[in-house]
Amino acid sequence: MMQLGQLAAAQTALAQEDLSMFGRDPWWLVVIKAVFCFAFLMLTVLFSIVWERKVVAWMQLRIGPNRHGPWGMLQSLADGIKLMLKEDLVVRRADKLVYVLAPIVAAIPAFMAIAVVPFGPADNEISIFGHRTPMQLTDLPIGILYILATASVGIYGIVLAGWSSGSTYPLLGGLRSCAQMISYEIAMGAAFASVFLYSGSMSTSTIVESQQNRWYILLLPVSFLIYIATMVGETNRAPFDMPESEGDLVGGFNTEYSSIKFAMFMLAEYVNMVTVSAVATTLFLGGWRAPYPISAFWEGANHGWWPMLWFTIKVQLLLFFFIWLRGTLPRVRYDQLMKLGWKVLIPVSLVWLLLVASVRALKNEGYNFSQIVLYVAGGAVALLLISLLVDFFRRGEKEEEPDGEGAFDPMAGGFPVPPLPGQSLPPVPRRRPRHQRELIVSGRVDTVSDGNETDGKGGDGA
Repeated sequence: MMQLGQLAAAQTALAQEDLSMFGRDPWWLVVIKAVFCFAFLMLTVLFSIVWERKVVAWMQLRIGPNRHGPWGMLQSLADGIKLMLKEDLVVRRADKLVYVLAPIVAAIPAFMAIAVVPFGPADNEISIFGHRTPMQLTDLPIGILYILATASVGIYGIVLAGWSSGSTYPLLGGLRSCAQMISYEIAMGAAFASVFLYSGSMSTSTIVESQQNRWYILLLPVSFLIYIATMVGETNRAPFDMPESEGDLVGGFNTEYSSIKFAMFMLAEYVNMVTVSAVATTLFLGGWRAPYPISAFWEGANHGWWPMLWFTIKVQLLLFFFIWLRGTLPRVRYDQLMKLGWKVLIPVSLVWLLLVASVRALKNEGYNFSQIVLYVAGGAVALLLISLLVDFFRRGEKEEEPDGEGAFDPMAGGFPVPPLPGQSLPPVPRRRPRHQRELIVSGRVDTVSDGNETDGKGGDGA
């Protein structure tokens, strides 16, 4: 009991963040910092759109945008102006109030998460018009939960857009996106929990400070990989862009939208990409900290305005990862997407979270590194042996052979359905040979055989 009390006291002391530097700025400085966060997102989005088109064109041996501005850098700005000047249509069967509010609901939460992301150290305050302030808009003891909450609100905009359009394909796209984001948010939360256990805090600034000696991408590599997969699924980007798949949904939930409302959906997608990249940088890549070679030989790398440069570079590298995936991987099937989320990412994230919690508990109890490795390796080997035994006995059982007498009818329910495991489709009838095909010519049945034309009565057809 005494050891448990000491462990709880240590965790409580570690979780007490010093957030006294926040909340002291005058209102005009808060407005300036909020405008800066908004401008940072907008400029990053404008650059990312051009960069994506340039990189994908380079990967596909094309030229890409090269007309608007120097090297085509103003192409995304021209696209935004073009969308705003297009005719704004409202479909007849739409629920007009929800139809108009859905893009707003999707776009606004995308901007909110950046409020708690640190651009620099909280203790190294910068001077803005004579006032010292940290390079972060604000911070909360539950900053990561705030990010999860704002990301969850954005799904309402997509679902409501699909429902309010009064059309089948947008409704299917909204339902797909809802199921996809719910599935992947569970694994994302488990990946975040591993970071909480190591840092002892949910504050973003405290999490970055705890990575002073080693980034969490080295300590928690599985959590980083899980988060990378979930952040691609959360933003509906290729290869997980089923809610917007043009092949079967004509565009998905935004099919019936045009002009500025369509632009807001597009803006929300790219802002979400920047936000999840900023969160990945904060949690796993050291946040605003300079990389190892630079930080080791330059003492001032993490002071002044330099941390913002390192933070921006890391975010841009993650955005390049998004672009690389889009230009490389094909779209997966929807059942493969759900299988990855529910049968792979969630079990792996829960097992990894249990492993991380066990390591932290053993470390807090005073065990040395070799003992921790021994216990963890023993548990992993035992788990593998149990899984091998279960798999061996399952394979030993003879599966019941499907009844071949009852043929599977894919159209029994009125629409085509794929066969279940163990079922097989009926054989496709082969085309008859050419000499057996009947052709209707001028009201009579003709048979073509070996190049000789004969009528149905056996005459010469003359």
